[in-house]
Amino acid sequence: MIRLLIAEDQRLFRQSLRCLLEREPDIEVVGEATDGREAFNLAIELKPTMVLMDVDMPKLDGVTATRLIQGCSPEVKVLMLSVHDDDTRIVAAVQAGASGYILKDADHDEFLRIIRGTSQGEEVVSPFLPDRAARTVYRALSQGSDQHMGGLAVLTDREREILACASGGRGNKEIADQLCVSSDTVKTHLHHIYRKLHVTGRVEAILLYLNGR
Repeated sequence: MIRLLIAEDQRLFRQSLRCLLEREPDIEVVGEATDGREAFNLAIELKPTMVLMDVDMPKLDGVTATRLIQGCSPEVKVLMLSVHDDDTRIVAAVQAGASGYILKDADHDEFLRIIRGTSQGEEVVSPFLPDRAARTVYRALSQGSDQHMGGLAVLTDREREILACASGGRGNKEIADQLCVSSDTVKTHLHHIYRKLHVTGRVEAILLYLNGR
């Protein structure tokens, strides 16, 4: 039986998700949390096997709450929820100990596939990591592999500098302001980075950077 705690501040989505999941014979929703602090407290109190954690939570953000839960109860699996398919916080979430990441617009079957697969210890990725390269990067970071350690050598110093800024959560305009260049210049460098690293976007590039630095 998968014992689930749902941590989501939007009541309608949280209640709808609960109704959906409670129809499944192998899933039991043991509680609901409306902010990150409550999610952490309930995770310790209720001892669920899995937490569905919204990345945007009041009082304590989802990534921080995940880190605290993993620090106290590393056996609890955490799946992050977000509406953003290019959310770079997936990097922080995985580093904090999250087992996976689900987009809120995933369909019913996709939600259940990821929940059940993660519960069984399988390598399951969300739809926003669909290609082979993304799966490889995700696996490398989560397992601490050194498979991509040499990949960053193909980047110029400026490209590595921009990727380092991006890995710190800065947007294109913030990077441009910091490096005294235009946003278009930053965008061009990022496209060169994606091509050289054979990735499809920002999140995958950041994962490679964090795993290879």
